Amino acid sequence: MGMEDEPTALVPDDLRRRCDPATLGFDTTDAVEPLDALTGQARAIEAIRLSAEMRHRRFNLFVHGPEGTGRHAAVLRLLAEAAARRPVPDDWVHVHDFDAPDRPRALRLPRGMGPKLRQAMAGLVDDLAQAIPALFESEEYQSRRAAIEETFGSRNEKAFADLGRRARDRGVAILRTPMGFALAPMRDGEVQKPDVIDKLPEAERAAIHDNVAKTQEELSAFLESLPRIEKDHRAAVAALNAEMAEQVVELNLSELREGFAGIAMLDDHFAALRKDLIGNAELFMKAGKQGDDGSFPMASARVHDTPRFHRYAVNVLVSAPGDAVGAPVVVEAMPTLANLTGRIEYTQQLGTLVTDVTLIRPGALHRANGGYLVLDARRVLAEPFAWDALKRCLETAEIRIIGAGERLGLSASGTLDPQPVPLDLRVVLVGDRWLMRLLETHDPEFAQLFTVRAEFGPDMDWGAESQRLFARQVAALVRREGLRPVAADGVAALIEVAAREADDRQKLSLLLSPLWDVLREADHRAGQERATAIARSHVEGAEAARQRRSDGPAERIHELIARDTLMIASRGSAVGQVNGLTVAELGGARFGWPVRITARVRVGAGQVVDIEREVRLGGPIHSKGVLILSGYLASHYLPETPLSLWASLVFEQSYGGVEGDSASVAELCALLSALAGVPLSQSLAVTGSVNQQGEVQPVGGVNEKIEGFFETCAAQGLTGRQGVLIPRRNIDNLMLRPEVVEAVAEGRFHVHAISHVDQALELLTGLPAGQRGLNGEFPAGSVNANVEMRLMDFAEARRDFGRASGHIIVQGDDT
Repeated sequence: MGMEDEPTALVPDDLRRRCDPATLGFDTTDAVEPLDALTGQARAIEAIRLSAEMRHRRFNLFVHGPEGTGRHAAVLRLLAEAAARRPVPDDWVHVHDFDAPDRPRALRLPRGMGPKLRQAMAGLVDDLAQAIPALFESEEYQSRRAAIEETFGSRNEKAFADLGRRARDRGVAILRTPMGFALAPMRDGEVQKPDVIDKLPEAERAAIHDNVAKTQEELSAFLESLPRIEKDHRAAVAALNAEMAEQVVELNLSELREGFAGIAMLDDHFAALRKDLIGNAELFMKAGKQGDDGSFPMASARVHDTPRFHRYAVNVLVSAPGDAVGAPVVVEAMPTLANLTGRIEYTQQLGTLVTDVTLIRPGALHRANGGYLVLDARRVLAEPFAWDALKRCLETAEIRIIGAGERLGLSASGTLDPQPVPLDLRVVLVGDRWLMRLLETHDPEFAQLFTVRAEFGPDMDWGAESQRLFARQVAALVRREGLRPVAADGVAALIEVAAREADDRQKLSLLLSPLWDVLREADHRAGQERATAIARSHVEGAEAARQRRSDGPAERIHELIARDTLMIASRGSAVGQVNGLTVAELGGARFGWPVRITARVRVGAGQVVDIEREVRLGGPIHSKGVLILSGYLASHYLPETPLSLWASLVFEQSYGGVEGDSASVAELCALLSALAGVPLSQSLAVTGSVNQQGEVQPVGGVNEKIEGFFETCAAQGLTGRQGVLIPRRNIDNLMLRPEVVEAVAEGRFHVHAISHVDQALELLTGLPAGQRGLNGEFPAGSVNANVEMRLMDFAEARRDFGRASGHIIVQGDDT
């Protein structure tokens, strides 16, 4: 059977695939085993499991796919399964480094030991704040301190007494004055005045001066020895204090060590802690005095909370709860730099920002360490420095806390540089394909760090097995949310909604979110009717209501058509004019409507003018479709004669952008009608793209386009001659609304499927398109014959014009 004999009219069964409830094998979903797992996503699930189970740090995962496919839920479920098989990670704490106070140490402790160490250290500080002051007030300490004071006091007194005796033997008096010590000659126990000395013989005066000078030297030596003696005094007191403090520190610290025996990571810290506690015993003396001064003597029991004792605190970054099972799975909804890598907080003291080890805060990387971290890719990329910090942490396998201020060179005074924490986790980014492609193109490190891709597909094949799995998923939602059971015909109706969402009668949509919303609304409708189960009528009612809620823009367009503001004819015929179909998507809702396309022709140089492109309203794909029309004309008509045509094509009353080639069949029909002078039926609308051989190619939005023209015709009155021409390759995309199928079944509306533009011409004109015969000519009276004859007339007119004007005619130009 040739193309011209191929039937074009579609029957109702071609327009909508129905799901027979009897094939489902149950009355309601109460008899169906629920299925919480996703179906139709085997490839994505395999990739997620690979990333979750691989231990190599490069196997991080990027999950992409349409919104509503259950990506997040599937990722969390599969990660939770993998995490349950992994051990609970160890604790991580930060402690003060007594040798480098600005670089706190990171310590890894066995699970649950972090909080215990924090509590033990707080108790140690509080106990020492009680024990050290009590020790220094003990009788033993006071007696030993008194002995030291007496020893050094008597040493000073004896040295000064010896100096005084030698001075007296020389006849020199040592006098105490407000300005210090003074020396004066003395005779017979009395100090001599200067005028008396001046009257003495020269030899005697010289002897007195020598004695005073010697005494001055001895006095200076004595005074110079006083700081050394005081230093020895302080050293003796410090040694006593250290000895006494060591006793109480060793006693309390030994008890603490017993609770953490076998943790080698703490040995160095405890040794440094012991040394610092002994050397800073006076801090606890001050704390004890302050506690005694308060109204409540027990206030000193919590001295570990005061800033001066934070050097002994333990900052627990991560510690799993006691009932935790498996590795952590962390979802960070706000992946800022601080929320990812942690931050250092500051407090104000005397107008200055200060910090210490207790003000280090962990990030999501710390909490997920040893497990899995799930992030929204778009949000990570939108946060300043977050993406770069995440890559650096994955690349170096460590978590380094660096704030935005430090990265910008605006670090606060007294900041810390905590020791990095080793990193061992799997990062899962959830995004879309476009974002993944951008990262692959512009960030070479992305491909090195995220080597696994999990793609969630938009649909699955519609068959008996997929129907069964879909019903089990419906049963799972019913059980999970406490909905009414769904009858078999209700599940069948929901399956048909899924096929409509997939735009393919051979597929079921895997965008479950809108499908479950329909089911929830159907449950609400069933409740209003006091029904015990959700039936087909409830599902279809919910779907119709959902479409009605989003039909506002479409209704306004059809109102403009009904008022003839937008000029669309669904009756009669016109030369060079055809009803095209367009589709738009607003707020997630798609709708179609007709648009008038017109063509005008005259003699020219083989140019087809796309007015939309000329005014920059046409996109590149639409312009490509128009240029294909020129190729079709040049190859299909008068191939040996220059194309002597000027033609213009326009979407009438279209004031926005036009993109896509789905109107190229309609444009070609309008152009051929204008050339042949044959009117086109306005009762039919056309959609489809065409290639240079005239073959009709499939387009998108075919359901919405058919329904849009149906609504226009219904508003203007159905005559039984109206219909739509669609590409035959779009038949599998048909899932039309029941009212359209019903109109076709009653003969009030028609849908034709075409494979070639010639079929469109025959349906629109009522004339044969005509095939070129063995003589190389089209049959007389056919549309193609009329077109070729008109083009031949244009060529002759152009040739005659060229001769008259002296121009040489070449293809596409006049010279």
